[in-house]
Amino acid sequence: MKKLDKLVIKSFIGPFVLTFFIAQFVLVMQFLWKYVDDLVGKGLSTGVLLELLMYASARLVPLALPLAVLLASIMTYGSLGEHYELTAVKSAGISLLRFMRALIVTVIGVSIFAFVFSNNILPMANLKFGALLYDIRHQKPTVALKPNIFYSGINGFFIKVDSKDDETNTLYNLTIYDHTSGKGNDHVITAEKGHMTQDEDAMALSLQLYNGKQYKEIDPKDPQQKPAYEMMSTSFKSWEKRFDLSQFKLQRTDENFFKDLKQMLDLKQLQAGIDTIMIEEKNLVDGLKQSLTQYTNMQKFGLDTLKPIAAGQSFAKVDELIAPYDQAKRLEIMDRALNKARNIKNFTDVTAKQLHYKEKEHTSYTIEMFRKFTLSVACIVLFFIGAPLGSIIRKGGLGWPLFYSVLFFILYHVTSITGEKLTENEVLTPFGGMWLSTFILLPIGLFLTMKAANDSKLFSFDYYMKAFKRRATGGKTKIA
Repeated sequence: MKKLDKLVIKSFIGPFVLTFFIAQFVLVMQFLWKYVDDLVGKGLSTGVLLELLMYASARLVPLALPLAVLLASIMTYGSLGEHYELTAVKSAGISLLRFMRALIVTVIGVSIFAFVFSNNILPMANLKFGALLYDIRHQKPTVALKPNIFYSGINGFFIKVDSKDDETNTLYNLTIYDHTSGKGNDHVITAEKGHMTQDEDAMALSLQLYNGKQYKEIDPKDPQQKPAYEMMSTSFKSWEKRFDLSQFKLQRTDENFFKDLKQMLDLKQLQAGIDTIMIEEKNLVDGLKQSLTQYTNMQKFGLDTLKPIAAGQSFAKVDELIAPYDQAKRLEIMDRALNKARNIKNFTDVTAKQLHYKEKEHTSYTIEMFRKFTLSVACIVLFFIGAPLGSIIRKGGLGWPLFYSVLFFILYHVTSITGEKLTENEVLTPFGGMWLSTFILLPIGLFLTMKAANDSKLFSFDYYMKAFKRRATGGKTKIA
């Protein structure tokens, strides 16, 4: 490896690692903003939250890599151009493509890593993330008593307090309705004051009640008679009421329930799923053909409606077919034919809906298959936008490079989402929809590479200002 290649790789690695982690951080913050309502108030441990963030970060790697490649390539070649190193290289007779050769090989390696990651690690991360997020979403919130509002989060109990001291966890004027007997409001507890403590290890909530009363209805001794229920009332100065909080513990679902989702499959499994769908579609079509043959058979009346027509002959008319029969038999034949026609229509409609569903499922599997390739190819395409763009603008740092990176990444992301939606809506084929962003950005990258190789001042603000001033004074200018 020549010193020139080492120089450009060394200049690229630092910005690439930095921008990758910045992109990861921004995307993770976006994830937290999206799912904050599902996480707040659940009493989740730090370990569970870190586990969720780890899986979420892994899912975002294929999206952060193209952005990091784009921004790092603009910063690298922009900095080299700003410090006249790019000018010195070109003065030595070295072309831009030769100067980009080392990074082209590096980015191809990054693209291969992105594909391997998407095919092997990403499905597992999606599985872990999906299962854990499902459990968190179905997790009950922690006990949060609010003044003058009945709290029903604990099964079988309704608790109401008039006021609450959050610093000391002291509750005032409590009313507790115990419905664990299943007979309505047969057990009521009131207290002037209470102190709440929660034991997370034992999964229990303890309420130390003071100066209260307890009202409870007692079942009649003889269930055959219907006497008035007896009421038992007791008073207490201090009494402890404990609640079981095991229902608030995070229950982990078996991951096997999620492993068949398309996002959790690798290429081999996706292809197996597509083959299965194609077999099911063929079985539906074959079943339709057999059913139509049975439904259209009228040989009971001596009418072979499936008999092939000889060349030069036309189909016989209905009146001619049923002419040999009497009126009653004709009505029976017509009624039987109408019933068969209705059955054929209903069966055909049902089969058509099943085939449409299978086709959409086939499309969704194909989308996931192409996604593994498009995200990795995007690294190469965005590099061929970033590298020539950096050599044209000749600005390093995070100023203009960040602006152009965000601009082109938004274009890439919007076209990717648009292509996927158009595919799902059956406007585009899976191939056309999933590769739409590549078809749009690749010509832009080739155009910028050509302009950069010819030392174009396409994005030079100073160049356009000087050209405008010369034109304003009557001079002529040459367009790059």
